[in-house]
Amino acid sequence: MSKFFNYLGTKTFRKNLLIATGSILTFLIILFYSLGFYTHHGEGIPVPKLKGLPLAEAIELLEKQGLRYQINDSIYLIDQGPGVVVEQDPDPNTNVKSNRTIYLIITKDAPNIKFPDIEGKTFLEVRSILNNYQLKVGDTTYRSDVAKDVILEALFNGIILRKGQQISKGSQINLVLGDGLGASEVDIPNLLGLSLSEARMALLGSSLILGNVTFEGATDSVNSIIITQFPAINDTLNKVSIGTSIDIVLKRGN
Repeated sequence: MSKFFNYLGTKTFRKNLLIATGSILTFLIILFYSLGFYTHHGEGIPVPKLKGLPLAEAIELLEKQGLRYQINDSIYLIDQGPGVVVEQDPDPNTNVKSNRTIYLIITKDAPNIKFPDIEGKTFLEVRSILNNYQLKVGDTTYRSDVAKDVILEALFNGIILRKGQQISKGSQINLVLGDGLGASEVDIPNLLGLSLSEARMALLGSSLILGNVTFEGATDSVNSIIITQFPAINDTLNKVSIGTSIDIVLKRGN
């Protein structure tokens, strides 16, 4: 054993050790550069950014780069139309060899669902229901009704929707709500051409009050008919609150 340790301290051992170490390093360097030359180390085509592009544009871009593509999967996204790239592998700017296959995930058409039951529910309830069904709340309009903020109708592209009707996820639903004034508003009656007594009966039936009564020409409450009323029925006004006064002007008939 002592001879072995003595040999480790000799010049011959040190010389052989240096030769062996140098040979190993030389071999590793040659191997490294040989592999780099064989595999074209550091060379390649940068993968373009495809996320957010329509599939046709993504394919055209890949073909220009000399790359292939394969659609691995398709998913539905509520805020994205079909045929858009949402994921890619490898990632953008990764260097790859020519003719490398790039794997894509794209969006697909929205699946159909059954329209939920929202009849008689409040706007807050319906907004939550539609969100759970991945439907969007569109325009909201109001209609005279005793129930305030209660859904009266749901429409898609102007068509009234019913419970269980098939509709695509992500569709925008317009809602018609009650304004809560249905019990306090009535239609304005058309009093033109009526006599004073007939007007009183019409106003009584509508829970309205006879206001100022004036005559154009001679005062004759029996033989006169109404030629003007205020408020009058027009395109912007056809309802008034219960108890509203209606003023009239009468003129003696021929």
